Amino acid sequence: MRQFTRRHTSRCLGALALIVPAAATQAQILDKRALFARQAWWDNRDWEWFAARIPAFESPDSATDATYYYRWELVTKHLTYGSPRTGYTFTEFIDRPFWSGAYGAISCPLGHQFDEIRWLNDHDIVEQFARYWFETPGAQPRSYSNWYGAAMWGLYEVSRDSAFLRRVLPHMKRQYSGWMAEHWDAAHRMFRWDGLHDGMERNINSRQTDDIDEGAEGYRPTLNSYLYGDARAIARASALFGDTATARAYDARADSLRERVQDELWDARRTFFMHQFARDEKNGVKALSRTYDSGTGAGDAHGRELIGYVPWQFDLPAADRGFERAWRFLIDTAYFLAPFGPTTVERHDPQFFISPRCCWWSGNSWPYATAQTLAAMANLLNDYRQSVVTAGDWMRLFGIYTHTQRKDGRPYVAEAANPDDGSWAGHDTPHHSEHYFHSAYVNLVVTGVVGLRPRADDSVVVNPLAPPTWPYFALDDVRYHGRRLSVLWDRDGTRYGRGRGLMILAEGRVIARAPELGRLAAGLAPGVQPRPGRQPLVNLAVNNGRVAYPWVTVSYAAPESPPTYLVDGNYWYHLAPPNRWTTVGSPNARDTVTIDLGSPRRVQRIVLYVLDDADGAVRAPLRYELALWQRGRWVPLSLRERQPARPEGHRANVVSFAPTMASRVRLVLVPRVGAAVGLSELEIWGRDDEPLATVPPPARDLAFNAIGTGYPHASASFTAPGERVEQVNDLRVAFTRYSRNRWTAEGSPNARDWVEIDFGEPRTVRTVELYLWGDGARVRAPKGYSIQLWDGRGWRDARVLSRQPAQPLASARNVVTIDPARTSRLRVVLEHDLPAFSGITELIVLP
Repeated sequence: MRQFTRRHTSRCLGALALIVPAAATQAQILDKRALFARQAWWDNRDWEWFAARIPAFESPDSATDATYYYRWELVTKHLTYGSPRTGYTFTEFIDRPFWSGAYGAISCPLGHQFDEIRWLNDHDIVEQFARYWFETPGAQPRSYSNWYGAAMWGLYEVSRDSAFLRRVLPHMKRQYSGWMAEHWDAAHRMFRWDGLHDGMERNINSRQTDDIDEGAEGYRPTLNSYLYGDARAIARASALFGDTATARAYDARADSLRERVQDELWDARRTFFMHQFARDEKNGVKALSRTYDSGTGAGDAHGRELIGYVPWQFDLPAADRGFERAWRFLIDTAYFLAPFGPTTVERHDPQFFISPRCCWWSGNSWPYATAQTLAAMANLLNDYRQSVVTAGDWMRLFGIYTHTQRKDGRPYVAEAANPDDGSWAGHDTPHHSEHYFHSAYVNLVVTGVVGLRPRADDSVVVNPLAPPTWPYFALDDVRYHGRRLSVLWDRDGTRYGRGRGLMILAEGRVIARAPELGRLAAGLAPGVQPRPGRQPLVNLAVNNGRVAYPWVTVSYAAPESPPTYLVDGNYWYHLAPPNRWTTVGSPNARDTVTIDLGSPRRVQRIVLYVLDDADGAVRAPLRYELALWQRGRWVPLSLRERQPARPEGHRANVVSFAPTMASRVRLVLVPRVGAAVGLSELEIWGRDDEPLATVPPPARDLAFNAIGTGYPHASASFTAPGERVEQVNDLRVAFTRYSRNRWTAEGSPNARDWVEIDFGEPRTVRTVELYLWGDGARVRAPKGYSIQLWDGRGWRDARVLSRQPAQPLASARNVVTIDPARTSRLRVVLEHDLPAFSGITELIVLP
């Protein structure tokens, strides 16, 4: 969100060039596929997807280019299709930890995530993520501090889509009302919370209290700046729609909050915005004192944290009170500047600490904070008159941020890095923190390096921070105000063949030009916003648990790559962390995947995310076939309209066809000689706006219970504190260490424990699938297990026909086939591998 003063607005628009005509042609400046091909590290090689949705960028700095495209690929790793009603959301961690909301989203980084995806040319993804927070049961929009309202206005500044803004404005107001109800301190006239709920635990303030994680509740530059930004956003959106009364009310709130932040959090002695304690703490820390104003550190000259720059992220500080003096510390190695920094706390603070493990905000380099600081600094350079820092300082810090995002020579980002050597060790927990989506980078390239400064009027303003020593750079095919824009810098005119200097192009036509790098502006009439005539297609195959259908069955699955991964709404292709179904070990000449939708649905596109480990055991199939279940028989599906023509790994393989009613889809995969096949995801796209033709049949899984009460009923001989045995039969499989969905017997006094399913009535049972959970330490695969059936008088062992695998395996699907038997109760007896205990994330029983 930009807050331009009258001075800056007139300065910007004084150089207006021309208004783009309604009819214009589009010419491509950069060859996207050639740019993609320059990078050798790609995991997702779906060039069609990227070419259609992301702006192309190139510069003479190969590290910046590589990181730019890596951060777009990272977006796809976190892109999560939750359900047909929800659509897309994004995760923060690559798993879905227990503190996340529905489908793994966490509110802490949503502002950074929206900053990134506002440059994505996919209206459905952007709008569905915006609506997710208030239209999806289980979303948690205020579990952490964030700037949802300001982010919505930021989306509008890029798109100028007033219909979208009108839809989310009630959500913006609801969010602000929630903050007022939960965290507004009426007496102090500021918002109060702790650092942990900024996502910044174990900071130098909480460490002065009895609780180093959630201690030091207070008035922070973070939440108060975020809600200043949110209030301004609501005011501007309300004014846009003619609601002047609401606009005035929220502007007044923002004005008041600005004054309170400046009066209460600015420390004149240390010339910095700082944390203020809300109440007395131990060792003499006094309420309403700032960091080190009281307590054992009273009078210390330090106490500065990167959060002191957050007010500029929302243009909060007044331009005439000298607050910009704070920025001199950022570019000084005695304070924040570091080889892989900045540090989150100034270097010589008495509590400065570079932690070897997560999660301390007392000195490590956190991309979340670095991205905030760079965004704030770009605002300072654009929206304020000052001489403390320069564009060169910004580029220096941006270059450090770029080079920090490396591991083993490849682009990479995790939770936090050592600011002195750049190591992510201790902060990239396997299957959790890899490729961490907790910060922004693409937005900094667009709005900082290239300098495209989003705004809500009929103009486009560019002010590159890129150094004039760069002979060229280009940002091409960026969607802005309903137009296709390009920004070019070609110092001698030989790179792009459109003359020398800085240029802005709309629909392929030059609309503004300058001989040197600097602020450049042009008028830009908004283009036509694409509005779909019908509801977008939905993925009918996805099943994230707690619903009986869609139901996926396979002819074979390697134990550690079960079929549940096929329909979880995520896709990526690397081996670790895994998100894959494979046929490694299959005895079959061909293998099948069948998805039962539960009822006939109108489908028209099937997407296969094909694995290919190159030198590994899994390769793209030699060929595949598709069939639809119609009127009681399988009907082969024509593959004439498919892309690509032959199966390819590391990308979406798309088959399109005329809308057709079908209740099931079958995929047959023919492997290459000596290789297995596998998929990361299988999607079936169709309509969800038609009534079901038939009532879905009963659940295939006899143990399934969607609500956790009644029958089938799960129980156990012992359940670890904090866990619920009812989670073993909700059709949610989660193998990761931080997952929320499991039963374990950790701490049990027993050598053996059992988990029982009471069906409530006699059922015929043939197969039991145990999804065993383990952490490799306190919880591991059992030494053995048996299946027992209730015969009306007592328990008897089922006659086992086969087991796959032969020995129990954690983080895997363990399948037991038994002699068919009719019973009203079934239990699994697990013999613990002491001193460890057993765990189950899901127990499926099939007829």
